[in-house]
Amino acid sequence: MPKSQGYRKKTRALMTKKARESGKLGLSRLLKKYEPGDKVVIQIDSSVHKGMPHHRYQGRIGVIRSKRGRSYEVSVNLEDAVKELIIRPEHLKSFSEE
Repeated sequence: MPKSQGYRKKTRALMTKKARESGKLGLSRLLKKYEPGDKVVIQIDSSVHKGMPHHRYQGRIGVIRSKRGRSYEVSVNLEDAVKELIIRPEHLKSFSEE
């Protein structure tokens, strides 16, 4: 059988939640409002598949550019390129919370 080359390959440890973190997501993370210019950390929540960025952006710091529907446009520096991502708030965390 050929090896799977899916979107979430090699993420078994990266997207595993600790025992006390598993379950439904708290409302405070969903209802958090971000303004353009805010710095955020991309922290993927594996229980929510919608609006999930690629796992290469896990733990990266980005800047909010604008709001697009329920999601946010986030600008992330990836080596020498600047990437524009559309991410839902479930996968974002304020940079000052760390």
